[in-house]
Amino acid sequence: MSEWLRIDAVQKTVDEFRLGPIDLMIEPGTITVIAGMNGSGKSTLLKLIMGLAKLDHGRIIVGGKPVGGADEDWKQHITYVPQKLIGWDPYTGEALKGLIAPLYGGWDEELFQKIIKSFNIPLSKRFGKMSPGLQQKLALALALPRGTRLMILDEPMNSLDIPSRKGLTDLLADWMEVEERAILMTSHQVEDIRKLADFIFLMQNGETLGHYEKEQLTESYRRYWIDRMPDGEIPEELARGHMDVVTAMPEAAEQYFEKHGINVMDQSGIELEEIISYLLDQKPLRRVSGIEVPDTKVPDTKVPDPKVPDPKVPDTQKKG
Repeated sequence: MSEWLRIDAVQKTVDEFRLGPIDLMIEPGTITVIAGMNGSGKSTLLKLIMGLAKLDHGRIIVGGKPVGGADEDWKQHITYVPQKLIGWDPYTGEALKGLIAPLYGGWDEELFQKIIKSFNIPLSKRFGKMSPGLQQKLALALALPRGTRLMILDEPMNSLDIPSRKGLTDLLADWMEVEERAILMTSHQVEDIRKLADFIFLMQNGETLGHYEKEQLTESYRRYWIDRMPDGEIPEELARGHMDVVTAMPEAAEQYFEKHGINVMDQSGIELEEIISYLLDQKPLRRVSGIEVPDTKVPDTKVPDPKVPDPKVPDTQKKG
């Protein structure tokens, strides 16, 4: 399958908040991190993917099947771990495993026991009596062994301490070793993005800022220290200090320096955290002037598929 998840022109309005239109495609073998400030619509988008909220417009396709359609086979292809799990509090870890494991024919008991031992999770303890960090560990221990092809995680590192974060990063990397798997996760932790992401999907105020390949993105920003500042802006200039400038188009900037007799004293790449900050902060400028990081934006993936129905999702949508 060429894609595990496709989101086409999805829109949703909740009170005064409007999400979309959102377009996104998740291919096998990739990890995509949705990043953005609080309130940007990340969690709302995940709920729409899982059929936990009704679309106003657009369609979501999981494993070739439309979310919200009569055929709910798509649910067998996907695992979802939200930030807060409703209804788990009265159950022990052992009881939760007894409820969840039989639902998945590909359940990996060996992996489950490995995670329980690695994170030292007491299965005899009730979920509601566990700390937030322990609850998160158990939720992940009950998610990773299910054997689905697509994993959706909402801020999975939020309540974890530093050693546990590293442990989960390693587990996710191992989980991705199985062919055809993919992960879509939200995070506001740049370290998670740096270590895990193949692609970064940026959101702000319910809108898409960009969909970027991480490695190309980090190569497309540079800081130059120059012997004098020009009166005008250099190509794709994002910031300037006393004697340094940051650009999203290094080659064009260097041509500008040469043309105007400006000497480059030194140069360096930009940390991912700073790049994301520029992308979030520069939204008005980028929209007005059409600034985009060159050759890093993922091509438009809206391709008609004869096997899926009309983009308008039915109003009768079952909860996943």
